[in-house]
Amino acid sequence: MMQRKSVGPWSCLLVFLVMSLAGCARTYYSAMEKVGIHKRDILVDRVAEARDSQAEAQEQFKSALEQFGSVVKLEETDLKQAYDKLAGEYEDCAAAAQQVSERIRKVESVAEALFDEWEDELGQYQSRKLRRASEQQLRETRRHYRQMLRSMHRAEKSMQPVLLSLHDNVLFLKHNLNAQAIGSLRTEFSGLQQDINGLIGQMNAAIEESNRFIAAMEQ
Repeated sequence: MMQRKSVGPWSCLLVFLVMSLAGCARTYYSAMEKVGIHKRDILVDRVAEARDSQAEAQEQFKSALEQFGSVVKLEETDLKQAYDKLAGEYEDCAAAAQQVSERIRKVESVAEALFDEWEDELGQYQSRKLRRASEQQLRETRRHYRQMLRSMHRAEKSMQPVLLSLHDNVLFLKHNLNAQAIGSLRTEFSGLQQDINGLIGQMNAAIEESNRFIAAMEQ
């Protein structure tokens, strides 16, 4: 006889939180629909917000690279000031990356709700012709959405190695406030530059996909 697995209090709490959040989302969407703002409109707005956060993150990572480059190129510099600048850039980059991730999650949340609702409402059609047309539109919208989301996730993922590299270099400088530390950071600069350039490329691709998706949804 199989032994019944017990559910701990933390598991119960997690389930409760997930259900509460799902309930809050449904309440929010319902309230917005009552004032004429539908899930489709919310999805377009959230994609635009995610796109804008990617553009902002892109600029922040560029700024970090510029600061890093200015620090390692100087033969004589105030090491404490250099550390403070780089630490500040890292914190700003981490915050920008967090905002990108949060906005992508919001896009996913409303997209799932929209597609579930769309799927359910297909059964309400009396006209087979209109139902087939709606099914085709749903498939196309999902295809465009998934393509855009993959691009967003690639951009999101490309930020992580850059953040890790920035953190390592800031931490190294913190523990070694001397000229030798600056020399060591110089050897890391080209790798960091390559990573950030790759990140910018992924961000640009995600921004372009977002613009195409928004244009398709607004037709």
